[in-house]
Amino acid sequence: MSKMRGRVLIPLPNTGAMGRKRNNFYMRSIFILALCIFGLLQYHNFNYLDSRDAMLSESITNDSVDAIMSMVPATLHKYLTPHTRNHSISAAGLQLNSSGSSLGGSGSGAATTISFEVYRPPNNTEIKRQIVRYNEMQLVLNEETFGPLQNDSVIIVVQVHTRINYLRHLIVSLAQARDISKSLLIFSHDFYDDDINDLVQQIDFCKVLQIFYPYSIQTHPHEFPGVDPNDCPRNIKKEQALISNCNNALYPDLYGHYREAKFTQTKHHWWWKANRVFNELEVTRFHTGLVLFLEEDHYVAEDFLYLLAMMQQRTKDLCPQCNILSLGTYLKTFNYYTYHSKLRARVRVAKLDRRSIGQDYRKVVNVKYIVNRLCKIYANCKLLNNKNNSY
Repeated sequence: MSKMRGRVLIPLPNTGAMGRKRNNFYMRSIFILALCIFGLLQYHNFNYLDSRDAMLSESITNDSVDAIMSMVPATLHKYLTPHTRNHSISAAGLQLNSSGSSLGGSGSGAATTISFEVYRPPNNTEIKRQIVRYNEMQLVLNEETFGPLQNDSVIIVVQVHTRINYLRHLIVSLAQARDISKSLLIFSHDFYDDDINDLVQQIDFCKVLQIFYPYSIQTHPHEFPGVDPNDCPRNIKKEQALISNCNNALYPDLYGHYREAKFTQTKHHWWWKANRVFNELEVTRFHTGLVLFLEEDHYVAEDFLYLLAMMQQRTKDLCPQCNILSLGTYLKTFNYYTYHSKLRARVRVAKLDRRSIGQDYRKVVNVKYIVNRLCKIYANCKLLNNKNNSY
């Protein structure tokens, strides 16, 4: 005991280990609790969104259609309203059969029978016959209303495939353009479709003409210029193509790929259309004005004809040697708020490429010469008959 009394007890330093353990426990508990609350909220949120989407999906669609219609004048709604051909009511099939006496009224009733005729699209033979008929007739619609085409009027040529919804909105934009009644609208089709024809023939705001590319995939589905069973696959190597002796094995393109009908048709159609407009149509024989090329998925501004005329006027001073004007280009991204104050039309010498929108041919004589030369080259290569042509 005496030894113990002589010692001085020194307390150990407080390292805080117990406190840190306690704090870590609280932090983990709070984190786990917060995670559980977050998961519970997300679960309820997802369930709410799913139920709301299921309940409002139809109304959202209707609201979108109504919103689009509200931005378009009522007189133009007819271009945006589809008219299905799936079923049509036959007037001759409407029959009213009455049984019993009309005066007696005992057990009598009226039975109404409506018969439906199922729409059957034309077959390939009929399509070819219709294409020949349209191209031979060269009928200009609405000419009696707007008068004959003037030499200096703008001709607008629209290349059309199958995208009727895009075409509807293009037509609406054209209908709202200033001075559109002075123009001639030429629709060049590479696909014969009755619904598209009905839509185009509804146009009543300017003169309209339809032409049909006669060498399409639709009319030649299993032979050149369509898809031939013996065509070389796109990505096959040239050595393999030569061994397999497939069509055009000797002539891949610059990138080592072989012809794809759906892409080459667009190019073939474009040059056929240009040659048809410049050299073969009666209505354009003496035309010396502007020819504007558009596509079915384009959309024009209300003042595009005025802007085109202004570009033509400025070209005389700024670029007399320019033969082609372009109304726009394809941009992957565009910030209107950044560039809205800098938007302007420009006339300059530029390389013509696939990104040009609204190509307008001013000096028609030069372009006619180019088209004629290319058509002669194509004829020499037997473009439309030779299955071994890569173009």
